[in-house]
Amino acid sequence: MRYLMLGLVCGLTACVAFAADDVVGAVDATVKAVDKGAKTVAVKTADGTEETFRFTGRTVAHGGEAVAHGSKNAFEGMKEGDEVIVHYTVKGAVKTAMEVDHVGKDGLKAGEVTVTAVDRGAKTVTVKTAQGGEETYHLTDRAAKESGKGLQKAGKVTVYYTDDAGKKVVHFFKQS
Repeated sequence: MRYLMLGLVCGLTACVAFAADDVVGAVDATVKAVDKGAKTVAVKTADGTEETFRFTGRTVAHGGEAVAHGSKNAFEGMKEGDEVIVHYTVKGAVKTAMEVDHVGKDGLKAGEVTVTAVDRGAKTVTVKTAQGGEETYHLTDRAAKESGKGLQKAGKVTVYYTDDAGKKVVHFFKQS
C-alpha cells in the first residue's frame, strides 16, 4: 500500500511538472520564412525579435487562403511578408503554434479602440471606437483567456476581429 501511494504521489508530481512547462502566449508578427518540410514558420515581431514556431496537425488557421480554400493545412497560402497572429504554447525550448490568424485581406480586421467595459463571464468587451461610437465585441475562448493578462477598462488597444454574421468576434488584443 505504501508503494502504491508513493507511486501515485510521484506520478502526480511529474504531471504537475510537465503541465508547468506549457506556457500560452500570442504574438503579432510578420512571416519571415515558411519551411513546410520541417513544419515551422519564422516570424519577426514589431520590436525586431525573431521567433520560430512548430506546426502540428492540430494547428488551426483563420483567414487567408487556408480558410478560403477549406484547407486543413495551416501553411496553405502563408508566405513571407504576411502579417499573422500566432497563438502558441511553450514546452521546454519548443514553441508550438496552436492557432494562426492571418491579418488583412480575407483575414482578421484591426481597429484602434478604447475599452469601456469587460464582461469575462459573458465573454464580451464594450469599446469606444475612434469615431466615438460604442460597440460590443464577443471574445473567442482563446481571446477571453488571453485578455485576463492585462485587458483593462479605459485602456487603449488594437483589436483583431472577424465579422461573423453581423457579430464582431475578437481573436486578439494588443496594448496600444
